[in-house]
Amino acid sequence: MTAAHADVPELALTSAQSREAAAAWASVGASRSSDYPAFQLEYKVTQRQLNISVQKKESNWWKRLTKQERRPMFLAPDFDRWLDESDAEMELKAKEEEERINKIRIESRVPKDSFRQLKRGYLFMYNLVQFLGFSWIFVNMTVRLFILGKDSFYDTFHTIADMMYFCQTLAFIEILNSLAGIVRSPFIPSFLQVLGRNFVLFIVLGNVEEMQSKAVVFFVFYCWSITELFRYPFYMLSCIDIEWKLLTWIRYTIWIPLYPLGTLAEAVCLIQAIPFFSETGKFSFTLPYPMSITIKFSFFLQIYVIMLFLGLFINLRHLYKQRRQHLGSKKRKMK
Repeated sequence: MTAAHADVPELALTSAQSREAAAAWASVGASRSSDYPAFQLEYKVTQRQLNISVQKKESNWWKRLTKQERRPMFLAPDFDRWLDESDAEMELKAKEEEERINKIRIESRVPKDSFRQLKRGYLFMYNLVQFLGFSWIFVNMTVRLFILGKDSFYDTFHTIADMMYFCQTLAFIEILNSLAGIVRSPFIPSFLQVLGRNFVLFIVLGNVEEMQSKAVVFFVFYCWSITELFRYPFYMLSCIDIEWKLLTWIRYTIWIPLYPLGTLAEAVCLIQAIPFFSETGKFSFTLPYPMSITIKFSFFLQIYVIMLFLGLFINLRHLYKQRRQHLGSKKRKMK
């Protein structure tokens, strides 16, 4: 606000007088009680007027600036900066309308995907089918474990294999989705996971009957099913723009124990299968003359066990980046 005297052509105030005038106005605030919350007072003396700036420490509306209801004649408000409650509401609405228009303009610049809803529906159904399949595997294995105990370990393959074949064959679609750009998942982690699991399932377990009755099969299948029990529902709900914070946290946390345990179980399975492939010579082949070198499949399995942990490192690094992206920012905001 501006304080001036109408009858005096010049207002010549010393610094002491200016402080006294400002203090006199501030003394009004001493009796303001709850009507006038805390404020900060600044003043500036010119040749014709005394400018007093009142900076509120809390954003709210005051009934008036002076103790008396009527404004003194020597006080003149700066109407260029005048703002009442109705003006503030109109200004806020105008700002919101401007933001809405800018958002529409930005969205209009982005090319529309005419197949977006079709893609979402396709991904939703795919994740739903996979979720139901792995749920059946998990529930079946859990119930048999409670009923039969350790005996359920040795016939897991014969009980679960058909459904696991179906789910893991269907998982090849994830590689195609990544290649086609339908999903934003990077190609290499998806390729390594799907190919690695199917190698163990179809090549090792599916071709060696002696391995099908091993207890390690239970742990391989169980680790796979628990992981997918949370991964596929997360992606399924993402297709319809629904996010459950608990599910998000589990999806990006449960891999920390399960992926190393699953890889360890796969490695044990491969190591146990090496003697059977070495004895039978299955999948071994001899290079043509003049090399005539026999390459045993058991030797390839030994190399693959080492590569298995390299693939684990790539997947863990990818999942760690995803976890920081989805959970790390929230933690920083809370701090």
